[in-house]
Amino acid sequence: MSFGAGVPTVGVDGLTVDDFLLDVREDDEWEAGHAHGALHIPMSDFVARFGELTEAAPQDGRVNVICRSGGRSAQVTMYLVQQGIDAANVEGGMQIWEAAGRPVVNAKGEPGFVL
Repeated sequence: MSFGAGVPTVGVDGLTVDDFLLDVREDDEWEAGHAHGALHIPMSDFVARFGELTEAAPQDGRVNVICRSGGRSAQVTMYLVQQGIDAANVEGGMQIWEAAGRPVVNAKGEPGFVL
């Protein structure tokens, strides 16, 4: 999936456990499985909850935005860039995250899956 040259992107292999990750999938997707340590703000609530991101995000670091496959996260990434925030869309989203063998946990912290 390509969103053009205007959307900054990063591959799953370009992320470390210390990188800030924002998951914009809906609650049921998050509960089934997500990256441990990610901040969850569904895209449907994003503008109303924007302050949660600005409080949690590193001041001098990049916000890496992820969804299931990269579509929703690309939209949120562009919004963040327009707000002057250093952000990148995680290419392929949680599907590639899981396929790359990165850990996925459910809402209880147990092994999860990508919905």
